[in-house]
Amino acid sequence: MATALANGRVLLDDGLHDGVAVLVEGRDIVAVVRDDDPRVRAAELHDLRGGTLLPGFIDAQVNGGGGVLFNNAPTVDAIATIARAHRRFGTTGLLPTLISDDLDVMREAIAAVREAIARGVPGVLGIHLEGPYLAPARKGTHDAGKFRVPDAAEIELATSLDNGATLLTLAPEQVPVDAVHAFARRGAIVAAGHTAASYEQARAGLDAGVRGFTHLYNAMTPLQGREPGVVGAALEDRDSWCGIIVDGVHVHAASLRVALAAKPRGKLFLVTDAMPPVGADSPDYVLYGETITARDGVVRNAEGALAGSALDMATAVRNAVSMLGLPLEEAARMASLYPAQFLGIDGALGRIAPGYRADLVLLDDALQVATTWIAGEPL
Repeated sequence: MATALANGRVLLDDGLHDGVAVLVEGRDIVAVVRDDDPRVRAAELHDLRGGTLLPGFIDAQVNGGGGVLFNNAPTVDAIATIARAHRRFGTTGLLPTLISDDLDVMREAIAAVREAIARGVPGVLGIHLEGPYLAPARKGTHDAGKFRVPDAAEIELATSLDNGATLLTLAPEQVPVDAVHAFARRGAIVAAGHTAASYEQARAGLDAGVRGFTHLYNAMTPLQGREPGVVGAALEDRDSWCGIIVDGVHVHAASLRVALAAKPRGKLFLVTDAMPPVGADSPDYVLYGETITARDGVVRNAEGALAGSALDMATAVRNAVSMLGLPLEEAARMASLYPAQFLGIDGALGRIAPGYRADLVLLDDALQVATTWIAGEPL
């Protein structure tokens, strides 16, 4: 029997609509109809109570949540805990993110994601390997002792996930061009990040297969008058995507508005870069043996470097509205459709339309999460 999600505003391709219902059967959306359609009366009603129904949020950069850091526990159970914690905040799809680590940890993490997807752990879409092919000068909170140049065997390992997306962040000036080509040729989505590249080196990376930029402005060479840097290359390029952290800490709102003005619509998407405090009672976690505490929503290590964030995706959407002045529908697309396009999964996720998987989030009037659905299952 179909379920009719009705009595709310629904984000469709052309904006928010009243007076429509979304029909869900099993895992999928089967129709979007007027709320007086006979199929609505024949279905089981789920009353949206005037809330706003959006495509489920997709987060391509989730280091941890629910008190768990993926690096410290590269297991299926840890992935399930992280995904469950973020689901409370509207994230129905995510990439568990492994920051720079040893080869054995990378191998365990890829195997755990493969098994999590095979078991149907809700919300797991693939893996994000953020490093270890990064620049020491822009390491942020990464351990530069883990950095290395990949050989052929490591390229094969890093691209070995066969049932989900692989996003790989690297510094293009630290990795030979043929290795960047190899990562892209083997199906990885390559992004530039934690990079000290010049503008010319960033452009060479784009030519070699880089498709995006990880947490734009952070841990990369800035835009200056005589040296455009990585930021300049990212803003100039019309085809690449940029993830942005909209928490009021990582990047000034004015800089983000500049990026919105420079990039074509749809090429900026929201990420959280979330750490274990999201969805957890404790603000503390351990990274590379150091205990780090989130204070007033800000996460820094002992050196003062930002160590991820305590941001959740629902808050990122609210911030995009309040800090950047975006309409809710565009902020929602930045958390759903645009990351789906970046990851190449926009044929199944990121829209409310027939044939799409019923990954959905319902917000109340305060833009707080009321309900989520993953593959048609509500929580």
